[in-house]
Amino acid sequence: MAGSEVAQNEGKFLKSLKRNAKQIREDRANVIFGDTNRLYRRKVEDLEDELKKLQYSRDALIDLAPDSSMSNVVAPKDFDAATFIEEDLKLGVQMRNIEIKLEIAKRQYTELFGGE
Repeated sequence: MAGSEVAQNEGKFLKSLKRNAKQIREDRANVIFGDTNRLYRRKVEDLEDELKKLQYSRDALIDLAPDSSMSNVVAPKDFDAATFIEEDLKLGVQMRNIEIKLEIAKRQYTELFGGE
C-alpha cells in the first residue's frame, strides 16, 4: 500500500496511534465520567427503591385486617405488641439510615455530575 492509499483508508487503529496526549486524556476522561455517572445514578435509584420497600414493610406491620374474610375482628391474642414495637423501630432506623445515605448521594451526584 502506498502512503496516500493508507491516508485515504485510515482506520480506527491508525487514528488511535496518531492521537495526541490531550485526545487520549479526553477519551479516558469521557469513559471514566460515563461509567461513574451511570453507576452513581443507579446507586441513587437503588437507595430510593430500598426506601420504598422498607416503607411497604412498615405499612404491612399496621395492616391488622383479619386473615379470614368471614371475620372482621382482630383478636388481641393475634397481636404481639412487643414484636410490633421492635419491628417498627428496627424498620424506622433502617429507613432513617437510607434517607441519610440517599440525601448525601443525591447532593453529591448533583455536585459531581451537574444533574438531578
